[in-house]
Amino acid sequence: MSRRELREHMLRMLYQQEFHQTNTRAEQLELYFDNLDMTVEDEDKKVKEPTQEEKDYLTGRLEKIMECLPEIDEAISQVSEGWTLSRMGCIERTVLRLAFYEMNYDEEVPVGVAINEAVELAKKYGQENSSGFVNGILAKLAHES
Repeated sequence: MSRRELREHMLRMLYQQEFHQTNTRAEQLELYFDNLDMTVEDEDKKVKEPTQEEKDYLTGRLEKIMECLPEIDEAISQVSEGWTLSRMGCIERTVLRLAFYEMNYDEEVPVGVAINEAVELAKKYGQENSSGFVNGILAKLAHES
């Protein structure tokens, strides 16, 4: 599976965290992986079923991102003038969280790649102006780093 496909899974897994907060993370992951084929009707947004090795990678990565979430949210809040995290769309907030993690905690992903991939995810899953919003916030975050 490509990095882009893994990133899409990660986006969906992070997004799911917003809506199933009463379940344990293990339950959320089980729900996610068990229902992959039923989650998206749009063929352009379907993703491949991950192998067990890829599931392990995604699960570990999700744990790392969730551990850093308070720091990630604080950094995003500091540069998003006029936008609180709660006011942002869930997809945009999730894309920003994933991209910030990649920019600051994942040494294998160059900052430019993290930003570009985030913009592409925002175009694919967000609303009409999502990609510009995400790009602007991430550019500020990259500038401050």
